[in-house]
Amino acid sequence: MNKVILMGRLTRDAEIRYSQGESSTAIARFSLAVDRRFRRDSDEQTADFINCVAFGRTAEFLERFGRKGTKFVLEGRIQTGSYTNKDGQRVYTTDVVAENVEFAESKNASGGGDGGYSGGGMSAPSPSGAAGDGFMNIPDGIDEELPFN
Repeated sequence: MNKVILMGRLTRDAEIRYSQGESSTAIARFSLAVDRRFRRDSDEQTADFINCVAFGRTAEFLERFGRKGTKFVLEGRIQTGSYTNKDGQRVYTTDVVAENVEFAESKNASGGGDGGYSGGGMSAPSPSGAAGDGFMNIPDGIDEELPFN
């Protein structure tokens, strides 16, 4: 199984191109700065910078909302490849192909858009009874009505 889930901020605006031909397809290239969970004393770097690519509607979503500093969660797969550069040297590549991209924080927190994109629509809005931490407030004394304990 080849599955990757990342959460990080764009290091620069997503670069968008369109393929040639009858049915031109959007292609977005971008890099995510993903914080490391643990820090060793000898490590100065606290984030990894991961190159990503998206196609089609996901790329169009990034064209519209993919601005430097915006925090996203993406789901995708790792893809490796290689090519020969103009100097005749073999260059090996590793990219994450983003198949599903969503906003990781609210518009208020980032100054960007809100919602998410997962192949066709925006994510559901927050419930009206949500607390500041994003969870709904559940009144005391209703334990018997919950489907779990």
